[in-house]
Amino acid sequence: MNTGIALLAFAYVLSQFFRAFLAVLSPFLGPDIGATPEDLAFASGLWFIAFAAMQPPIGWALDTVGPRKTAAALLLLGGGGGAAVFALATAPVHISIAMALIGVGCAPVLMASYYIFALEHPPARFATLAAMMVVIGMLGNLVASYPMAIAAETMGWRMALWGLGAITAATAFGILALVRDPAKVVSDSKGSFAEVLKIRALWFIFPLMLVSYAEVGALRGLWVGPYLTEVFNAEPRIIGQATLAMGVAMVLGPLAYGPLDRMFNTRKWVIVIGSGIVLGATVVLSLTASQSVLWVTAFLCILAFFGSTYPAIMSHGRSFLPPHLVGRGVTMLNLCSIGGVGIAQFVTGRLYTTTAQGGGASRPFEAILLFFALILAVGLVIYLFSRDTKPNAA
Repeated sequence: MNTGIALLAFAYVLSQFFRAFLAVLSPFLGPDIGATPEDLAFASGLWFIAFAAMQPPIGWALDTVGPRKTAAALLLLGGGGGAAVFALATAPVHISIAMALIGVGCAPVLMASYYIFALEHPPARFATLAAMMVVIGMLGNLVASYPMAIAAETMGWRMALWGLGAITAATAFGILALVRDPAKVVSDSKGSFAEVLKIRALWFIFPLMLVSYAEVGALRGLWVGPYLTEVFNAEPRIIGQATLAMGVAMVLGPLAYGPLDRMFNTRKWVIVIGSGIVLGATVVLSLTASQSVLWVTAFLCILAFFGSTYPAIMSHGRSFLPPHLVGRGVTMLNLCSIGGVGIAQFVTGRLYTTTAQGGGASRPFEAILLFFALILAVGLVIYLFSRDTKPNAA
């Protein structure tokens, strides 16, 4: 790992932090600026939608401008600027604007590193390298849990956001100075997103990519906070500890998935088994949603661990992409993954509101979990028809 890749990895740590820290800040943002769980679900959804909407232009920019300038410019303007808007927020709408800007800023960093890996390393190593970046990035999940709760309690959430904005801006300048663009791919075809969509093998992968990260991203990014607060009256530090445990599971999950495709010489069936475990655990948790804090946290960790299929699915999709379509192809896959979380946040926000009237405190979260079980089942059934590829033959 050279210095440029290390900086992109640190930028991805920031990306993971920003998508997850609302869960810990929810107890502070409610009293301070009147942000309700539905407001925060909407703001979190905007982060993911803005992130997803940027993937097509980022795919074009990676193939034409290069990863260095693409990542640096967006991280500085969107990430640094969005953190400043968040620090100045006085109403829920300001949080939504800030999260959308931060989503734009974080959108290119992982794809920039994947673009470099895809063009400078053999295809058989892509899953391991992709998992490595995800594992490093998941450190942001850890910082966005218990440490962020402590920071918000001691220095205040506004001061913490100003510090994050400064760190984000400095990282962007470092990327501009130290990341090296890979050599341009010479091809008779200019490449396009329409050409990516003509690859029929990807049609059975896109649906699972759309729903596989939606549950873990939405639960860790937001719902674990309101869930533990409303059902168990958990204090902020308990929420911080639960999200820390989820964050550790999300670090260990990609580490486990990374070498499995080469160990068993199959990309498809590693993903099928892991997704099946997530589906079963989601159904069980929905039926036992008010058992205890420890029980719920344990199941959330199971979901976080086995739901870390992102690099494995990305590797499966990457195996069908020719070199001149790598930038557009991986960003199209990423669009599905991140866009799925954004859509899920909007839907679950409405689900929360409509099911919160009457019934027990756990009813809205049971409905949210059943929603995730349903969409994962649909995506998994479609994925069963996908064509497997053998990494050891690459």
